Amino acid sequence: MLDAKVEAETVLEVNNIEVIYNHVILVLKGVSLKVPKGGITALLGGNGAGKTTTLKAISGLLASERGEVTKGSILYHGSNVAEKDPADLVKAGVVQVMEGRHCFEHLTVEENLMTGAYTRSDGKAAIAADLEMVYDYFPRLKERRKSQAGYTSGGEQQMTAIGRALMSRPETILLDEPSMGLAPQLVEQIFGIVKSVNENEGVTFLLAEQNTNVALRFAHYGYILESGRVVMDGPAAELRENPDVKEFYLGMSDEGRKSFRDVRSYRRRKRWLS
Repeated sequence: MLDAKVEAETVLEVNNIEVIYNHVILVLKGVSLKVPKGGITALLGGNGAGKTTTLKAISGLLASERGEVTKGSILYHGSNVAEKDPADLVKAGVVQVMEGRHCFEHLTVEENLMTGAYTRSDGKAAIAADLEMVYDYFPRLKERRKSQAGYTSGGEQQMTAIGRALMSRPETILLDEPSMGLAPQLVEQIFGIVKSVNENEGVTFLLAEQNTNVALRFAHYGYILESGRVVMDGPAAELRENPDVKEFYLGMSDEGRKSFRDVRSYRRRKRWLS
């Protein structure tokens, strides 16, 4: 758990941003959040809530999809980065792991990992040491290092994508839907490795995730998005025990587990939207 000193230092701050696609489609409607240095912050919500758009706004990838931040500010170490080039952000220590992994299928696993070190200038020895560090966290990748990435499993590709991000020596990783398409056992393994990297290497994580149950077990703090707005936030332990979160996101209520159909039918009862 973060101590008070770490909690006091904010590395990333999103202030009341609005995002519009194609000059007409309003996707984010005043989203604000803070990411403390050295922590794991979860951005939660269903499909279409605005999680991926928030990450792309931070990493500067909206322009490729005809999106733009029209209001608000995005501060990294106090500097506004909303208009910054994505490559410059990587050099500043912010790396996004995209939803769906996006490995280079024709390259080997190790070649994929090495592309993450492309912007580094600290020498071959340091890069080789970091490659071994990645293999320590992901032993499976060492076994598969000579395999073409396109022929590896979804879990191995997710590991490769995270390992590639680590090879850039990031300060902050934006991790988009790491559990997507993976078996529950692999999801636990991936999140466990994220926790280890956070604790051992001091890497800050902002992760977008639909799997609220898993995310809140590994994160320190969480924000819940719905329809482009933050509807609730708080320490992860408190969100796990919140009756609204239990009922509408964890499928639990005071009466026990509810089916998704029941949860969906009673969404209008959400007290924070009433």
